[in-house]
Parts: sequence; structure tokens; C-alpha cells
Amino acid sequence: MAIREILIYPDDRLREVAGPVEFPLTDEVRSIIQDMADTMYDAPGVGLAATQVGVPLRIAVTDTDWRSEEVRHENGGEPVAACNLKVWINPEFTWRDAGMATWEEGCLSVPEVYEDVDRPAAVRLRWQDMDGETHEADFEGFQAVALQHEFDHLDGVLFIDRLSRLKQSMIKKRLTKRKKLQNQ
Repeated sequence: MAIREILIYPDDRLREVAGPVEFPLTDEVRSIIQDMADTMYDAPGVGLAATQVGVPLRIAVTDTDWRSEEVRHENGGEPVAACNLKVWINPEFTWRDAGMATWEEGCLSVPEVYEDVDRPAAVRLRWQDMDGETHEADFEGFQAVALQHEFDHLDGVLFIDRLSRLKQSMIKKRLTKRKKLQNQ
């Protein structure tokens, strides 16, 4: 169990398309998944794709509940770790709603940038769990947005790629400048 470094844009590894995970899972892959969960909670975030920690495998973890207002209220205002951790292996969307929803998104790999992104309002997802069992379910609202965001990472896509060219250009310049300043 270790906190891994989260890759920051414009790191080229964020553009790598992840490959499928083979079953049964090796101890190494199980360790990667645990590290991803620890890293997500430490960041803190609500999702993390393996590509964000430099592992080109089709794995993501999410917990869209642990920072919610309701859960925080029950915990004296503080986020709670491991509230509803989900592990998504080899995920694929089998249906996307034609209706769109707009949500403000941010990303651990694109720090301090928050923008409205249009995405399908609901999705149907097929994925495998850590035992290799296949599941399929429908998701909507914030959960659907979080899943689409994380699985975009597995295809080398960042949420800023879904913005207008003007916004992309401004954000990319700002982040590239920030990286240069950090490397001095």
C-alpha cells in the first residue's frame, strides 16, 4: 500500500491508451489497485485511472460518495475514507444517453482547472470486478459523469480535450508555463 505519483499534464504518458487486464489478477495488479485507492483518497479525489499513475492498464477506482455533503455531515464535516470504493476493470460503455448533462469537472492530473463539460446524462457500463466476474449496470448523474471522466483517461483523453479550442489553448499554455516554472 503506497501513495503513487499522479502524472500531471502535459506528461505524454497521460495520452497512452491502456491495454486490457488479464485474469486471474496477479499480486502485482492487486497491489496497483490498492495503491490507486490509497492515492485517490490521499489526493483527495473521487476517481483515479491507472494511466494517471503511469500504469497503462484498463483499471479505474472511484468513490463518488466519500466527499459528499451527506457523508461529511455524518462525520462532523470531514470526508471519510473508503466509503464506497468501486474498482472497474476492463470497463466499456454499451450505451450512452442521447441527452446531455453539463457538470463542472476537475482532474487530479490537471490541477486547479475546473470547467463545465457536456457528457451523456446516463450510461450503461460493462466491467469486470477483481474476481473477473462481468457486471453490467446503468448509471446517471454524478456517477455517470465520474465514470466517463475516468474511462476517458484509459483512452488517453483528458477532460480539457472536451472543451472549446480557445479554452484548451488557454489551459494548456497556463499548465505548460506552470510546469516550466516548477522545473526551474
